[in-house]
Amino acid sequence: MVEVVHRIIDDSGDIPNNPRLPLILYRNALTFTTDNPDDEVQRTFHINGWGNGWQGQAIYSYHHYHAEAHEVVGIAQGCAVVQFGGPDGPVFEVKAGDVALIPAGVGHCRLDDEPGLSVVGAYPPGQSPDLRREGETARDAMREAVRNVPLPETDPVTGADGAVLDLWLKAAES
Repeated sequence: MVEVVHRIIDDSGDIPNNPRLPLILYRNALTFTTDNPDDEVQRTFHINGWGNGWQGQAIYSYHHYHAEAHEVVGIAQGCAVVQFGGPDGPVFEVKAGDVALIPAGVGHCRLDDEPGLSVVGAYPPGQSPDLRREGETARDAMREAVRNVPLPETDPVTGADGAVLDLWLKAAES
């Protein structure tokens, strides 16, 4: 059964985070039916309109964020401990089948180094990841860039409905 966990992560000072859009973690969102879960994750994202991504990589072990794109990461194999929002942010354990939808501006960093992790990432149409490290750029400019990232038209896991459309559209309307 899919469990949806969501949390607003406020500005941490060196990482803008996103005080408007919540981080969304889909627990047990994907089940795999082949011996190539990376392709299955990528196919799910692609079917639901998310692309321009990558596969088989890990989550960086330093705090970073994307000011010009929302990012979805699906855990295809293994497990990891990931911190969101910077050094004082919440920590989640993720495992194969989990998906994290990371709003523009929200920092993320892998805290462990367990072997066997394989991750697939993707972005909404027209968005490309810009890699920003904690504290390395003009913070006001990054906050403005984060505010200007358009909302996606589809949810990367469920398509025409789902938590992204429910939680993010409601947040944008308020």
